[in-house]
Amino acid sequence: MKVSLVVRARNEAVYLPRLIEGIHAQDYEPDECLLVDSGSTDETREIAASAGWKVIQMPAEDFTFGRSLNLGCKAASGDVLVILSAHVYPVRADYLRKMVEAVAEHADTVAYGRQIGDQRTKFSERVIMSQWFPSERIADQGHAFTNNANAAISKELWARFKYDEDLSGLEDIELSARVLAEGGRVTYVNEAPVVHVHEESFSSIRERYRREASAYKQIFAGEGMTLWHAVSLFLKNSFRDSRLAQEQSMFSTEFCSIISFRLAQFWGAWNGFRVRGAQESDLQIRMYHPQGRSFPVEESAPLTIVYPAENA
Repeated sequence: MKVSLVVRARNEAVYLPRLIEGIHAQDYEPDECLLVDSGSTDETREIAASAGWKVIQMPAEDFTFGRSLNLGCKAASGDVLVILSAHVYPVRADYLRKMVEAVAEHADTVAYGRQIGDQRTKFSERVIMSQWFPSERIADQGHAFTNNANAAISKELWARFKYDEDLSGLEDIELSARVLAEGGRVTYVNEAPVVHVHEESFSSIRERYRREASAYKQIFAGEGMTLWHAVSLFLKNSFRDSRLAQEQSMFSTEFCSIISFRLAQFWGAWNGFRVRGAQESDLQIRMYHPQGRSFPVEESAPLTIVYPAENA
């Protein structure tokens, strides 16, 4: 099958070269790579073009997550569309093959791969990643959680459903919910990890969770988060994170980061929901409640890509 890589980007010149390097190191290279740029003012477009990627430009004022992806997916000629954030990079040289195989196994599959952090990742974000992206493969997940920072879908399935262009986030979950309602499935591919780099300020973390909660409320009417619930989740997650940090002898260095991150997360989420008497689904519990105590296992297989230290 022909494979197209679709990457959304804006001002990603710092991170994009490592993604390009990781894709070049694959044992199953894509037939084409497309970068959808929404108004970069740095060298993002030039970096992509010099690597042979096709650059699609859209005005920054027209950007939504769903619109930029629909633009890239429409322009792609592949049978399978592998979707990545510009600030991720693959861990293994068989990453692309594993993602394509997951889509090929079942016609109506939305696949998403594992995400882990690196030395730049905040402690609480690592905890979230270990919760959302476990070490075991899930062939038929049964609920709509997915993540377009590392995902794959057939061109045919995308053409049938397309991403919602009006949402402020979670366009991936909204599409997956519709696919599931029509008898499709969501597959989690633990064998296809990427490092997802988030270097965010307090305000940007708060805004990320605000817009995602706002989108969640649009997708799933009747669900939400009260102020008391947000405070409770902040305390529960902060306590769990602190306990994990203490177990790893990192409490003194990570405590302030934990409190800051969780405060930004649930302050933003509450502002995005802003409802009273809301109910919770299993999906919302998965996304916000503290669960488990595991961390991502470091990849050490022979197919692991070794990146130059200076590019970290």
